[in-house]
Amino acid sequence: QVRLVESGGGLVQPGGSLTLSCKASGSIYSIGAMTWHRQAPGKRRELVAAITRAGTTNYTDPISGRFAISRDNDRNTVNLQMNSLKPEDTAVYYCNAHIYSSWFDNDGKIYWGKGTLVTVAS
Repeated sequence: QVRLVESGGGLVQPGGSLTLSCKASGSIYSIGAMTWHRQAPGKRRELVAAITRAGTTNYTDPISGRFAISRDNDRNTVNLQMNSLKPEDTAVYYCNAHIYSSWFDNDGKIYWGKGTLVTVAS
């Protein structure tokens, strides 16, 4: 069984910073791409940032230049450093990982965490 657990959410003032972390545990052989998504109240879940195992990153326009995604392959973790936060960044943030459970698992499986709430308000 594989679990993804996010942490680091909370209340922050506009212009402030937060760092989210997500740790994968369980039956893991290797992890491919890892991503952060978010879902604001009344809106659809959207991709925020992605990182490959090799460290190549991609960001969506709303957060480009303000957020930074990173990962530690030895610890099976992915982080999201969020700077210059805006009220419109308020959302539940979810991590997602493509996990291979064994050396003969060619397809892997996508797993999601349960999310961590980020509220940006004064």
